[in-house]
Formats: sequence, C-alpha cells, structure tokens
Amino acid sequence: MSSSTSPFPGPVELAGEGVVLREWTEGDLAAMPGLFDHTDIAYWTPLVSPFDAAAARARLDRARRLKADGTALLLAITADGGTPLGEVMLRRVPEGIELGYVVGPAHRGQALAVRAVLVSAGYAFGQLGADQVILELEAENSASVAVAKGAGFTLLDVPLIEGEEKGRPYLLQTWGLTSR
Repeated sequence: MSSSTSPFPGPVELAGEGVVLREWTEGDLAAMPGLFDHTDIAYWTPLVSPFDAAAARARLDRARRLKADGTALLLAITADGGTPLGEVMLRRVPEGIELGYVVGPAHRGQALAVRAVLVSAGYAFGQLGADQVILELEAENSASVAVAKGAGFTLLDVPLIEGEEKGRPYLLQTWGLTSR
C-alpha cells in the first residue's frame, strides 16, 4: 500500500466483534477527559496530560483534520455507537496501516481494545487495501502486548524504534498482522 494522502471515505462507522467504532462528535467532548485523563494513559501514550476540556476540543479538531488530510482516523470505541469507551487510531504508514488504541480506565477488562483492533484491521485490509497492519508497543506495556497477542499479531524482527515523549525515553517493538 502506498502512503497515499487521499481523504478517508466518510462518515466512517465500523461494526463487529461486539463493538462499534465511529467518528468523534461534539457530543463526546464531555466524556473525553474521563477516558483519557489518567496516569497510565499519560505515561504510555502521547496524549496530553492533564487531559481536560481544552484537550478534548483539540483532540476532536485533530481527528477531523487528520481524516480530511487522509493521514489517520481517530475513532471512538463504543459498545453500540453511543457512549465512547476509548479510541482506536488507524494511521497510514509506508508499511501499511498502524493502529493505536486506548481504553478508558472504567471500561477495561472487557477485551475492548482487542475487539477494536480486530475490527480496525479488517477495515484496513478490506477497505483501505493494506497488506500489513502494525502496532508499535513498549515491551514493558504488558496490557498492550496482551492486546497484540490477543488480536493475533506477531513480533516482527525489525529494529526497535527509539524516541522520547514527554521527557521520557522509549523503545518500541513492532508487531505485525498480514492480510489473509
């Protein structure tokens, strides 16, 4: 797949595995701080902290801009298309599609991330033409590693990605899933 920057088709709503992934709306702004303003989310993700009403507005605006640019989709994870429980990101990269995910602390333990990753990967393969879907994870993030394994991803034999976020150095492993 090329790293095309054509806009994503819209509106995007993906359903399966007992979840509905949909675009963020103005009505979600009040719920976003409760999902994203948490110490482990601040530690493991690039989301701003504290995550307040201004951060929620910036996230919604960014989601709309990234979609229009054809760069990425930021979708709310829901059970039925209603209340957001987390977020899944699909980002175009040279390797195919990179996924990222976060589930609000009150909604963990329900395999929401695994299910959202499976639905997102299916969309990446079936609708976006990706040959491969990747996850970039820190080995110490046991919850994310469990999601990768639960969704059938395997650790790829590629160099670690070194970086720094919020003043903290990190090393990312790359996990992959290929179209069947």
